[in-house]
Amino acid sequence: MILIVPSDPMRPRRPDEHFAAEAAAAREAGAEVAVVDHDALAAGADADRAVARVSAGPDVVYRGWMLPAGGYATMADALARRGATLRTGAADYRRAHELPGWYDALRPVTPESVWTHGDGRAAFDQARELLTDGPAMLRDYTKSVKHHWHEAAYVPELADADAAWRVASRLRELRGEDFTGGFVLRRFEPLTAPEVRTWWIAGEARLTGPHPDTPGDTGTPDLTAVAPLVARLGLPFVTVDLARREDGVWRVVELGDGQVSDRPGAVPAEALIAALLAG
Repeated sequence: MILIVPSDPMRPRRPDEHFAAEAAAAREAGAEVAVVDHDALAAGADADRAVARVSAGPDVVYRGWMLPAGGYATMADALARRGATLRTGAADYRRAHELPGWYDALRPVTPESVWTHGDGRAAFDQARELLTDGPAMLRDYTKSVKHHWHEAAYVPELADADAAWRVASRLRELRGEDFTGGFVLRRFEPLTAPEVRTWWIAGEARLTGPHPDTPGDTGTPDLTAVAPLVARLGLPFVTVDLARREDGVWRVVELGDGQVSDRPGAVPAEALIAALLAG
């Protein structure tokens, strides 16, 4: 396995400090580590130069800052020209990174969701009417702005068209150039405990820890209903965030590509690297 991580913007031959522990753990375990220029990849600028320090190899894993699906595909193509193959191909990255790619497979264990293509009012109203009434959560294909809960993430009543659109408009404004795909409306389900982040490799849950937003809190989710559905997706490396609903049932809040999911300190870098090396 070759681990690639973003370079430090000020010291481009060194790993970004946020991923330095994982780079060190990989080297200690005998894996090759290389740095890439994340900013260039995100901007779509000179991808071949951005990955120039990566050697050829059949199993490359990225651990770094989030990339849009198009930027990831550009990186994958540039690596392929060097004879380096990402473990997670561009199509699988998009399936994990954007909610429409994984929702149908996890429909039984996650809140009911509908989405638009684009950011227009008419499409938003059509999606809103599919969920009829009641409260909902709002996000785009990749991310919410839950830290702006009342103004841009929570829709108190779907039937109130103008109020719902004000929330959508604010979400769109805050996401700016990072807005991805369209609006996603997810039926609101009251939760009783902080989220737990689980790490899955080759369809198996390998690590469990807190969510980065609540690093001091953790739990042991019941994965009985979730595990076969995640395995069926056939994705190489993902995270699944879960939380307990008021009735005690564990629900999937989010699935994400594991390469760009943040690792809280409670999950040791050595444990994550060991799981990746085990394949």
